[in-house]
Amino acid sequence: MTAGAMNEIRVGIAGCAGRMGRMLLRQTVGHGRCVVVGGSEREDSDTIGRDLGELAGIGSLGLAVGRDPGPVFEAADVVLDFTSPAATACHAGLAAATGAALVAGTTGLDGEQEKAIGDASAKTAIVRAANMSVGVNLLLALTRRVAATLGPDFDIEVLEMHHRHKVDAPSGTALALGRAAASGRGVDHDDMADRGRDGISGERRRGAIGYAALRGGNVAGEHAVIFAADDERVELVHKATDREIFARGALAAAVWLRGKPPGLYSMADVLDLRA
Repeated sequence: MTAGAMNEIRVGIAGCAGRMGRMLLRQTVGHGRCVVVGGSEREDSDTIGRDLGELAGIGSLGLAVGRDPGPVFEAADVVLDFTSPAATACHAGLAAATGAALVAGTTGLDGEQEKAIGDASAKTAIVRAANMSVGVNLLLALTRRVAATLGPDFDIEVLEMHHRHKVDAPSGTALALGRAAASGRGVDHDDMADRGRDGISGERRRGAIGYAALRGGNVAGEHAVIFAADDERVELVHKATDREIFARGALAAAVWLRGKPPGLYSMADVLDLRA
């Protein structure tokens, strides 16, 4: 084996036929340190058996889309997962069983599914993030800092917009921003979250963290955290125009995971934004 091959990071992609999966395929093939070793899809997908490269529009890779994710985890150093909550929880178990690291970007997980990821992280290294982009993770850090600096006279609202196909609301990133604000304020997020207003909703609860979700078109993702007081307003905004930024972040996480001990990590760890 050559030195170059020894330094390569073998990447598998769960949900390889989805919008993010195809983007991850293209980005991995063009990456200097990562190589694709497999991809999987749900059992009823009409892409089973197709060549991964042809699926992503980059020419043949000699690797077929599989219905069983097990071999992908066995072949990979790290698996990138942007699938569904149930699938991600299952994949976390496979990562723990095979020792493959996992980069999980799926949103909308419930408590039991999050627990499955936490349990798996006792046996392998997992990066879990609602959003993999560098800009959004900087926004999370800024949100925490601004919330800690501005007093309770500033109401906090989180606004997000995504494409018409997104199935969960508020987005995982919006909820992460709300939790960052709650952390900065030193309050319990779930106690303060107001996730929907309709009809005569009454006066705004002091200290609440409000959410609003918009859906339409092909918007990759837009988020704003609004701090509103009498006579002034501070807004922190991030706009994504292409999913490529999420794929780049996921691959940065894959590279960072090499050699890391078992544990549950975040993009703040990958980007050294903990301070």
